[in-house]
Amino acid sequence: MKIAFQTVAGIVVCLTAVTSARTEVRLAEAGKPGVVIIGQPEATTPEQHAVAELVSHLNQITGARFEVQTNASEAPRNAIIVGQGALATKLFPEVDFATLGAEEFVIRTKGDRLLLAGGRPRGAIYAVNRFLQDQCGVRWWTPWATNVPQRASLQIPELDVRYQPPFEYREPFWFQGFDPLWKVRNGANGENRRIPPEWGGCVRYKGFAHTFYPLVPPEKHFKDHPEWYSFIKGKRTHERAQLCLSNPELRDFVVGRVKEWLREDPDAGIISVTQNDWYGYCQCEPCKAIDDAEGSPAGSMLAFVNYIAEKIEPEFPNVAVDTFAYQYTRKPPKTIKPRPNVIVRLCSIECNFREPLDHVSNAAFLADLEGWSKICQRLYIWDYTTDFSNYLLPHPNWFTHGANVRLFQKFGVRGVFEQGAYQGFGGELGELRAWVLAQLLWNPQTDDRALIQEFLQGYYGPAAKPIARYLELMHDSSRGFYLGCFTKPN
Repeated sequence: MKIAFQTVAGIVVCLTAVTSARTEVRLAEAGKPGVVIIGQPEATTPEQHAVAELVSHLNQITGARFEVQTNASEAPRNAIIVGQGALATKLFPEVDFATLGAEEFVIRTKGDRLLLAGGRPRGAIYAVNRFLQDQCGVRWWTPWATNVPQRASLQIPELDVRYQPPFEYREPFWFQGFDPLWKVRNGANGENRRIPPEWGGCVRYKGFAHTFYPLVPPEKHFKDHPEWYSFIKGKRTHERAQLCLSNPELRDFVVGRVKEWLREDPDAGIISVTQNDWYGYCQCEPCKAIDDAEGSPAGSMLAFVNYIAEKIEPEFPNVAVDTFAYQYTRKPPKTIKPRPNVIVRLCSIECNFREPLDHVSNAAFLADLEGWSKICQRLYIWDYTTDFSNYLLPHPNWFTHGANVRLFQKFGVRGVFEQGAYQGFGGELGELRAWVLAQLLWNPQTDDRALIQEFLQGYYGPAAKPIARYLELMHDSSRGFYLGCFTKPN
């Protein structure tokens, strides 16, 4: 049986199933290797890491010791070719490597050969890791708990897979998921605890959140430039306030500061220009005029950020300016649209997390999500998956994660940050949440209930059944409760 796949909107879809004379490629037989692994001379360091990951895990699975060739001009008939290169192009001319995205990969068999390759920098690593998971049954539950099945004989069906994850930014922000190697193995690529370049790297921010005062510290500038800060109740203030976003001098000052930050970190692809973590937005006449006309304080915010993005673009054409749609800026403006090099991160902090985000109790957020999706080319989500008032308190939102991630994909979201208990190991079911969220961000169409059951059985073993029953009981008992992310015990 030959199974062919095609990627449609980031989803792998089966196209055909036709009979073939050969139905499998034998990788190992009775603890003896059946193939040679080829790492090509042109391999990048991430592709070399992919070879090492493949060899290590196949050795563990089969007990065999696989030979690695790194300078082969011709491949033996029984071979796994990892990464791009002249040999891969010669053996698989039907694969147009130049068209592969940075995280896109192909897994393809032809006769006795298997290709595991992808775009650069991370495609080949993802090809190897998904092959090890989907075809070999490997699971990296946590940084300290891995399931490697033992199979002295290992064969795979004929494969033709091409896949690119639908989200360009994927961050299951739970402490249990911070280990960089765990992240790359499970397809996460976020900024926190950065993945080193030799493992494929990750999305790089300069700054990350609430950067107004780091960019324009009031202790340095308020005395000489009070007009740069919020006008509230008849006076300028910096106490629990924001910046005066309509002030021309301030705008140019922030442009200079943003350029300084980016010169300090030339590898950053995103810079955060984001409001402070409180209200206190400016109500001077020019700011208020913009906000009144646009029907939201997001009007003055987006006008400000668009100006920054336009001014830095000539020097930093590959950098995006990131800002928030958060609390008072959550509602999209009527007419102002983000520039193509602006990312808007829509935050769900007010929502009822007992229910999916398209539930009637979350109607206001859903309306904002729909509104931003119509005007923003790079819409990100900052979602909340824990109880910040008490990390140990039961927080029965585990059956909403899949529905929410699929909702984000439906509205064309490009990146997702799932904020959890990030300060230590104490978060309720942090191991389960980190792994399940990583799988959903990789492929939102995965059955989330099945993922939960798979994790419980693989990680907890005999305790899986009572824990699963607990999840169902808590979920049922919380029906009708408005589950915020700052819920306190009562």
